[in-house]
Amino acid sequence: MSEPLTPRETNTARRRGLTAVAAAVVLAGIAWGGWHWANGRHVETTDNAYVAGNVVQITPQTGGTVVAIGADDTDYVKAGQLLVQLDPADARVALEQAEAQLAQTVREVRTLYANNATLRAQVSLRSADLARAQADAARAQDDVNRRTPLTQSGAVGKEEFQHATAQLTAAKSTVAAAQSAVLAAQEQLAASLTQTEGTSIEQHPSVQRAAARVREAYLAVQRARLVAPLSGHIAKRGVQVGQRVQAGAPLMTLVALDNLWVDANFKESQLQKLRIGQSAELEADVYGTKVTYKGTVTGLGAGTGAAFALLPAQNATGNWIKVVQRVPVRIALDPAQLAEHPLRVGLSMEVKVDTTDQTGKTLADTQRTAPVAATTVFDAQFKAADDEVAQVIAANLGRKTAATRVQ
Repeated sequence: MSEPLTPRETNTARRRGLTAVAAAVVLAGIAWGGWHWANGRHVETTDNAYVAGNVVQITPQTGGTVVAIGADDTDYVKAGQLLVQLDPADARVALEQAEAQLAQTVREVRTLYANNATLRAQVSLRSADLARAQADAARAQDDVNRRTPLTQSGAVGKEEFQHATAQLTAAKSTVAAAQSAVLAAQEQLAASLTQTEGTSIEQHPSVQRAAARVREAYLAVQRARLVAPLSGHIAKRGVQVGQRVQAGAPLMTLVALDNLWVDANFKESQLQKLRIGQSAELEADVYGTKVTYKGTVTGLGAGTGAAFALLPAQNATGNWIKVVQRVPVRIALDPAQLAEHPLRVGLSMEVKVDTTDQTGKTLADTQRTAPVAATTVFDAQFKAADDEVAQVIAANLGRKTAATRVQ
């Protein structure tokens, strides 16, 4: 058996153990301090971060009865794909009425232009009558002038002179009547020209007004088809076949999962070193540490989350307890990584931002030149409406295509 340690030896062993532990703690502290000085102090972290994206509510522009549903929850749809079909019967009837009104208006305006030619002919005819009356008056005046000296000598009888004078008076009355007829014909032509002058049949205001009604009715027919404004996945479908929906009622939600970002809510004490353009590393709870996303800070919020809450805090009433506020910081994700490892809106993220680069700004000061989001799926509807108007006008002009397309 080994001899028991003496108290002195026990104390020595204890001191050596404590010294080793203390040395290990000191070394760990030095290592942590070195890491913090080199890297840790340049990193701001938060686990109060969530995936965000464009969540588009699909709402009808006109009311109607749902007759078909083209997409369900979790389905992927492309821009322009049919989502919901409303009953277009009423809209088609309105379109037919508007087209008939446009056709009638075009023919009425054509009549106005045709009347101009008739009125011009009337002016020419009245002018010819005036010239003939003036010639007759001049001849009657010559007869009176020749008979006046002969009357004094008795070569021409008084009765004959009075007859010539009466003919002159009648001729002058005829001239006055012809002048009035010419003036009336000119006024009628001027009045008619006020309705047609400076424009063509296709651009006439009455035709334009009727064409606008056709466009409105045509778009109502097209808007009975609710299409996807962008590509994405369907969520929260609540519409059912046979349901009567009103304009603006939410039917389903479309989420573009290929264009997501992260809203990281940092404490107000962490904002001092955060700058736009700084790099970030992100981990999603759904993938754990197996996947690390690369991101970039694209902007800092203009206020705290509490300031924009539905019921903002009323710090001036009652007992006050200070609560550390958080400010949302938007972080853009790498599209390639996002395509390889898809995320969902609302997933939790852990964010680490490298604040070493302090050259960026805390607030954006450049004006955006391009739209945040845009769609072209509705442009075809307006073009089709214009084509429909042009076709109706051309058919009632008596030729295949309208000379001037209605804008």
